[in-house]
Amino acid sequence: MNYEYEGLKLKNQLCFPLYASSRLIVRLYGPVLEPLGLTYTKYIVMLALWEKDNIGLKELGGILFLDSGTLTPLLKKLEIQGLVTRERNLEDERNINIKLTDRGKRLKETAKDIPAKIGSCINMSARDLKELHRLLHIILENNKESQCLGL
Repeated sequence: MNYEYEGLKLKNQLCFPLYASSRLIVRLYGPVLEPLGLTYTKYIVMLALWEKDNIGLKELGGILFLDSGTLTPLLKKLEIQGLVTRERNLEDERNINIKLTDRGKRLKETAKDIPAKIGSCINMSARDLKELHRLLHIILENNKESQCLGL
């Protein structure tokens, strides 16, 4: 057996189980979010806004790890749905503030049971889920501004 390429085996990659698990979990959200008119990415935008309303586009992108090229079309769709408004910042016209509409605020009540529904579909102990959550946040926080490999 050639051990020179052991590191290239799919089973030895950290990225693959993260990728496959992420796809699986996002797929679980589909049927739960569809009646609300949300995709998973729209849902995470709404989650961030329910926590902190009237936020700048750049700050929102930082929270969600999304660039403005990805976030702007999502916000336009949410605006068409009547869930958010986009307004120029009065102090700095170059910046856009994102605000929930009354309809967007009310949607929070409808969505309140979604985390429990999704959690019930994941066959892991509460302790393991909490540990996984903690470890994933370490990856995100420690690599937010990664200069590794020129990223």
